[in-house]
Amino acid sequence: MIEHLPALQTVVPMMAAPICVLLRQATLVRIFAIAVAWSCLAIALALLEEVLSHGTISYALGGWVAPLGIEYRVDVLNAYVLVIVATIGAVVIPFPLDGRELRIPRERYFLFYALFLLCLTGLLGITITGDLFNIFVFLEISSLSAYALIGLGKERGALTAAFSYLVMGTIGGTFILIGTGLIYQMTGTLNIVDLARRLPPVLESRTVWIAPAFLVVGTSIKLAAFPLHQWLPNAYTFAPSMVASFLSATATKVAYYVLVRVIFGIFGAAFFFETLGLSNLLLPLSLIAMLVGSIAAIQQTNIKRLLAYSSIAQIGYMTLGLSLANLNGLTGGLVHLFNHALMKGGLFLVVACALSRVASPDLEALRGLGRKMPLTMAAFVVGGLSLIGVPGTVGFVSKWFLVLGALDKGLYAVAFLILGSSLLAVVYVWRVVEIMYFRDSDAIVERDEAPLSMLVPTWILIGGTVYFGFNTALTAGVAHTAAQFLLSLGS
Repeated sequence: MIEHLPALQTVVPMMAAPICVLLRQATLVRIFAIAVAWSCLAIALALLEEVLSHGTISYALGGWVAPLGIEYRVDVLNAYVLVIVATIGAVVIPFPLDGRELRIPRERYFLFYALFLLCLTGLLGITITGDLFNIFVFLEISSLSAYALIGLGKERGALTAAFSYLVMGTIGGTFILIGTGLIYQMTGTLNIVDLARRLPPVLESRTVWIAPAFLVVGTSIKLAAFPLHQWLPNAYTFAPSMVASFLSATATKVAYYVLVRVIFGIFGAAFFFETLGLSNLLLPLSLIAMLVGSIAAIQQTNIKRLLAYSSIAQIGYMTLGLSLANLNGLTGGLVHLFNHALMKGGLFLVVACALSRVASPDLEALRGLGRKMPLTMAAFVVGGLSLIGVPGTVGFVSKWFLVLGALDKGLYAVAFLILGSSLLAVVYVWRVVEIMYFRDSDAIVERDEAPLSMLVPTWILIGGTVYFGFNTALTAGVAHTAAQFLLSLGS
């Protein structure tokens, strides 16, 4: 059984999705989906333990050895990302569905869980496959289900947001497919490890120079990297909060993983950062994203849109770590992958809790909610402190590594801008806190806390932002090992 864990990582949720449609009964489907998601987490943790203990795992699907067959390859990098995706899926899926945010009735909730598991399948598949074309296939599985999940939002804007995401996602997917085709044309293989061996002799080819441009741009659209982020604000604003929590914590993180894998695992850091000079473009765009995303968040009057623009800034931190291309910088980018998943996943669940008691996500509707829902709003405060990067939270850990990475390269202005972006986060977090705690509601405020079934998943993620702020073995420790592994590729 152990040797088949890589295959089970995708087969289990993929087979479970149509079973949800067959079961149909809402409560039964929910219990089944929860069991499947937690099984995926158990598999991911087992794979991480195996990789840390015994090294890279290679699994040949159907017994066809790579590069002729499809390979699932698990190393320290994607084992780390698998745990992130599976953890978020396992924690978010028990969160109860709220009919006030969904356009489908309770008797059709099985559609939601089927789509959720399909999306989880795609994200896990992207991460675990060792084949470039299969990355595209799983990317489309996750994207198509994500479009549908966003479209389930009750507000009219949900369908428009889903369509906008579909258009941008299709463009991104097409770019990735073109890049994959160009590489296959030059090398005759799609296996990532085999590509890394076959590419060096043909790196001077014009076709090979064009291929990474398509791959990077296509992946950046999926990542919502500035300035290709236009789909993200509406998608997160109009999606059901539970969906926004899941996608904000996983979809962009997996896209970042693909970008890292393409740069370090296929072409090599030297080609991207020395030959193509990618840092000269990526570094300033990352800094602009950090500042523009934070400034835009300050101006929002809708808490979901505020968190969406905050995500653009946080993605800037991740791409900044990539652009620094040194050990501390890359560690910071990778650890922020985990940290932002906890922070933003938890904060969107806080919003979901709040919307179970108020009618609108507008900031003014949150007045006095700190007294009405003290446990829920305390979770927002803790998550907000982590967004700022206060010591003792996960946000501080990743920003610390990013500052060290900038200082290692003598980029003192970059280190200063990292701190400046954190100060901007203080402004938009404080706006929400001030409204929740220091403005009176028009109605009489009586304590009306969210149910325990909502609070437990929320506090698991938010509590994680504090726990992993002190215990960094799983986050910074594994991210540091993954960064060393990436920098060793091609060296």
